[in-house]
Amino acid sequence: MNILDRYVMRSILGSVLMVASVLLVLGALIVFIDQQEDIGTGNYTAMSAMWFTLFSLPQQAFELLPITALIGSLLGLGALARGSEITVIRATGISVAHLAGMAFLAGLVLVGLAVVLGEFLGPALQRTANEQKAFSRMNNVSFGSYGGAWVRDGDLFLHVSGQSGETEFGGVQTFELSPQHELLALGTATRGTAGAKGNWLLSNYAESRFSGDTVTKSTPGAHILKSNVTAGFLGLASQNAGQLTNRSLFRLIRYYRANSLSDREYVFAFWSRIARTVAVAFTVLLAIPFVLGSLRSAGAGTRMLMGLVLGIGFFLLQRLIESGTVVFNLNPVLLAWMPTALLALVVFVLLARVR
Repeated sequence: MNILDRYVMRSILGSVLMVASVLLVLGALIVFIDQQEDIGTGNYTAMSAMWFTLFSLPQQAFELLPITALIGSLLGLGALARGSEITVIRATGISVAHLAGMAFLAGLVLVGLAVVLGEFLGPALQRTANEQKAFSRMNNVSFGSYGGAWVRDGDLFLHVSGQSGETEFGGVQTFELSPQHELLALGTATRGTAGAKGNWLLSNYAESRFSGDTVTKSTPGAHILKSNVTAGFLGLASQNAGQLTNRSLFRLIRYYRANSLSDREYVFAFWSRIARTVAVAFTVLLAIPFVLGSLRSAGAGTRMLMGLVLGIGFFLLQRLIESGTVVFNLNPVLLAWMPTALLALVVFVLLARVR
């Protein structure tokens, strides 16, 4: 890598960093304002809301990285084009393919950053922020989706409506089936706490047991439930699939397949995260045909507007396809890669037309 390559990459990455800083400041402000209604509940203070906002930033950076990379590369390469530096670079014999290679290397650096943010920093800090907020408010705050989570352990099915701590879950329901798939018992508890060696302590547990034409009911009280389901796994299952790391999604996919359960949501989320990470490199490449063509002499505002339009369009396409995967029962792997594949096709077609 020569000095020219490093200069172009530094221009792209510097602009991406600047755009990311602006977007994260705006995102932090929105998150902090959204926390105002919770301040004063329990021990949740303004300082707690500030820490919650700061811990949420890495996850926001990961989710915004495709748009950030596109706008930043448009601004960085656009600045070189307006200063005629791109023209000088081309005059020295540097081809469009070589220039695209420089941009692609910068994109690979951003892909590495996306892996670090999406697999290590973002989810861990977001989980810490949610836990600290729940403990500060001292309420049964759900860390998962609105529908809770369903988990199967042999002939025992568990449902929790939300997570209130690292080992505590609220709104627990148990369904015990026979080998012939007949309902043997139905139990409800206000809270479940994971203990050692597969023991779960269920608070205010009431059970209805079915035997032939008779139903036997127990009075509410404490109950010990034996299950192979751990608190950590149940916590994963109660979260939104889109907020899990690929390592966690892979574990859930294996579990659901082993128990003959539908894993479509997790398969789509798994491949979608990979596809979105790969798309970061192509968003950087997309800037080249624009700065060498129609946006060569455009101002920074025009380039930023173009980046926002393209980035929001990519985001909306991703969400539309995600909904189609669930509603229309389509192939999750194919649809997870479709936005990135379309983006790559557009990039290669536009690059091929650049002279």
